[in-house]
Amino acid sequence: ARRAQEIAFKAARPGTPCAEVDRAARSFLESRGYGPGYRLPGLPHRTGHGIGLEGHEPPYFVGSDPTPLDAGMCLSDEPGIYIPGRFGIRLEDCLYMTAEGPRWFTEPAREITAPFG
Repeated sequence: ARRAQEIAFKAARPGTPCAEVDRAARSFLESRGYGPGYRLPGLPHRTGHGIGLEGHEPPYFVGSDPTPLDAGMCLSDEPGIYIPGRFGIRLEDCLYMTAEGPRWFTEPAREITAPFG
């Protein structure tokens, strides 16, 4: 899930459709044997969503959202992996878009044993 989150972050560029960000993360997970698409085991939900006045709002990092990313947008980047009957994990960190690309509000933890760096 961590690598899928990094891939989604790198794919999030001004002008990039939200669906392409979702596709980038999902393609990585599929290359590792999850899915395909939104099937389990794998990532059955969107890769992220807009954050504003509501906790979950458009635009969405999902295959059906053509919204182009633009400077000033705030979004979650939260791919997950779910294996029914075994476990599920979702890493959620928030970013904001600049004219140069995405920036983290808070840098994601590199390891579960060191959540604050």
